[in-house]
Amino acid sequence: MYQPFATRLAPLAAALLGAFVLSGCGSSDSDEALVIPDAPAGLGQSDTAPIANETSVPPFVDNASSNSRGDPCHSTLATNAGVRVLSGFLDIWAPSTQLVDAGVSVTGTTACPLTFSASTWTGIPGDASDGKILNASVHAANIQYVVDATTKRTAAQELAAYLDDRRGKGYSVSDGMGPLTSAWRAAAQQTTTITDIAADAPTKLYNDGGNNTGVGGSSNTLFGAVVDFVNSMGNNGSTEPAKRFYKYARPWRWSSSVVVVPALVPAKSSTAATDGGFTSGHSAEAMRDVLGMAYVMPERFQELVARGLELGENRILAGMHSPLDVISGRVQAQAVAAANIAAASAATRKAAYDQAHAALQAATGTSDATALNTYAHSATVSSDRFADHDANKANTLRRLTYGFTQIADKSKVAVVPKGAEVLLETRLPYLDANQRRVVLKSTALASGYPVLDDAEGWGRLNLFAAADGYGSFDGDVAVTMDASLGGFNALDAWRNDITGKGLLTKNGSGTLRLAGNNSWSGGTVVAGGTLEAASTTAFGNGDVYVKAGTVVSNASAGAVRIASRYTQLATGTLQLNIGSNGQGRLVVGNTATLAGGTLKVTFANGYKPVVGDTLAVLSASKRAGTFKTVTVDGYKATPIYTSTGVQIRIDG
Repeated sequence: MYQPFATRLAPLAAALLGAFVLSGCGSSDSDEALVIPDAPAGLGQSDTAPIANETSVPPFVDNASSNSRGDPCHSTLATNAGVRVLSGFLDIWAPSTQLVDAGVSVTGTTACPLTFSASTWTGIPGDASDGKILNASVHAANIQYVVDATTKRTAAQELAAYLDDRRGKGYSVSDGMGPLTSAWRAAAQQTTTITDIAADAPTKLYNDGGNNTGVGGSSNTLFGAVVDFVNSMGNNGSTEPAKRFYKYARPWRWSSSVVVVPALVPAKSSTAATDGGFTSGHSAEAMRDVLGMAYVMPERFQELVARGLELGENRILAGMHSPLDVISGRVQAQAVAAANIAAASAATRKAAYDQAHAALQAATGTSDATALNTYAHSATVSSDRFADHDANKANTLRRLTYGFTQIADKSKVAVVPKGAEVLLETRLPYLDANQRRVVLKSTALASGYPVLDDAEGWGRLNLFAAADGYGSFDGDVAVTMDASLGGFNALDAWRNDITGKGLLTKNGSGTLRLAGNNSWSGGTVVAGGTLEAASTTAFGNGDVYVKAGTVVSNASAGAVRIASRYTQLATGTLQLNIGSNGQGRLVVGNTATLAGGTLKVTFANGYKPVVGDTLAVLSASKRAGTFKTVTVDGYKATPIYTSTGVQIRIDG
């Protein structure tokens, strides 16, 4: 159909006008067609974390029931998973059950070869019927650590050590909930009768008359499923078989220089033969409890792990256990908790998780898991001693190894135990099981530390670090977050310093924050949702390619650096949260290719530009293309495009 000339001219005029708006002022682009770089390709494969050979290493999660209390004939490496998981201690100490391997002749009984009854375990250091020191330097450091800790102990540490000894462990560690503590204890109906050190405690033994983890079952309709779930972490969790097998004395028996907390002197056993130090039962129980609590309330995952480790250290400060006793308690507890979580049905796990969130959201007046997470971290260190993430991280690293030097190969690749990934199921719900295993592998401790090199890999797990996401991209990583599911599916942060050569692809509708000092080189593709740079090196050393979704530059320390190329397609958005110190600006090491899309400029930390200011918001070695839409929060503004970047002029 014939159209008048003016009608035919209108679309052309509109197109020309649109081109002018897109390019803004000062554009130096040539008439050549915009060349869009290829997206980063990465390694082309994802990483894996295979299980150790199950024939040679029977998985703990499949054999947890073998850790049976009171069965001396089956408290051996071959028959008991709770004993076997701690076998790294045999590099330090050979108990009488293993002295044949150390060249000492011993004789067991016909019924239990090389397994000795309590009557032949004296508990007296140096008695050959108990065992033999194999690594004198590690053993000496282990006991000296307790001497030093107990002779320098403060009054506050003494009180904490006493409370963690005499109170129910479930009650003690629930203060790892921080701002949620009172709500948790009220819902669980937890009680304790130990709140201080009584004046006569040095001569009178006080036992907790409270109910430890609280009231479970149908009598607690608000929280019964939660209490039952936490209690189930103790199934097959006894440390008695390991104590009987390893026959390692408590530190105050090894050295008279160890100063037991005076109020705990009445708790010292007079029967050395039934009072082993390795492994620490208090430490193991505390860690089992916190892992059960962290599963149903992952908003406090790291703080609870830190609290469990703190209780372990308090066993040392009490003079009741050595570092190796405490370390072994943590190792065994992780295996036991994973086995018990895996043994629970999906329905049981979900019921406990849902009940915990419903009760605590109601108690705190929060509407969803995301709001609950904010509330859970709303306190300062004045009322929540686990409020400082960096302090928790440092304390965790210290308590995982207690300063022991590496005595074996330092370069072994971490092996992830079968079933260990379930410990992160609610903390990293947007990752699949294999991805969670890779997270555990990439955040594991180095090899070679005393006790920690068990064949399955339980000893090297660093659950605190794992909750901060990947430690390295040794394969390509694709993350899909569904914001409609709420909680960590909607918003999460990875705070580790990520290395490797893999590619990160962000999919879905949720928001992921990268807050580490990252150096991975495989690049980043944003295909959906939001990827936020919360550190200046958040994007590592590769390209950033925005297909769709939003990239947010929000590093409080200054400009976010992209080491190589930045490419934004027409469906992508770049949001720059600009501050007075250069915060939020984007600095691109190579070419910034802008194939349309949106630029949003907001202002952070009270920064307010004035009319007439020109802000450099993006710089690059070369700029190609423009944004289609530019918005500046609270201002009228004009984008100015130069050959090496983008500026914003504040007009009003």
